[in-house]
Amino acid sequence: MFAIPMPKLKKQELKTFLEEKVNLYNNPKFIESDPIQIPHQFSKKEDIEIAGFLTATIAWGNRKSIINNAKKMMRLMDHAPYDFITQHQDSDLKHLSDFVHRTFNGADFVQFIKSLQHIYKNHGGLEAVIAKHSQNNSLQNSIHEFKKLFFEMPHLERTKKHVSDPLKNSAAKRINIFTRVI
Repeated sequence: MFAIPMPKLKKQELKTFLEEKVNLYNNPKFIESDPIQIPHQFSKKEDIEIAGFLTATIAWGNRKSIINNAKKMMRLMDHAPYDFITQHQDSDLKHLSDFVHRTFNGADFVQFIKSLQHIYKNHGGLEAVIAKHSQNNSLQNSIHEFKKLFFEMPHLERTKKHVSDPLKNSAAKRINIFTRVI
């Protein structure tokens, strides 16, 4: 693999460039057309975490499709992800089986609900799990440990592909996107 040479920017040029990006991305107009709008619909910390995690999980492909399917996930959880995760009955999971976003299907969604319930009931939630294992300004170990914990529950082997592991040479882009939400 080769590296593309990047031009060196002077301090003022870099500052100007970064300010332009902040103005572009850090405003309500950008949020309207970005999947980050999904966790922004909530005010409860746990709802934000869950909405952010599930949205990041399906964040590949067309942005419009990601947003529509993330909204569908929230609808399927009655727009109360934390309550649904922690209080669902097995019978509540049946209506999730028809969900599909690219290779993420209803069986994966059901598994994610069960694993999230395990994390919230036994490990203090997503932020607590990620924070527990962070080290030296790196989340690589946190994400690795999170994945191990996430799949402690009985699960389909195919579902593991939806949570990347940076310690197994993955960039783990989607889960790193999620960690910016929490």
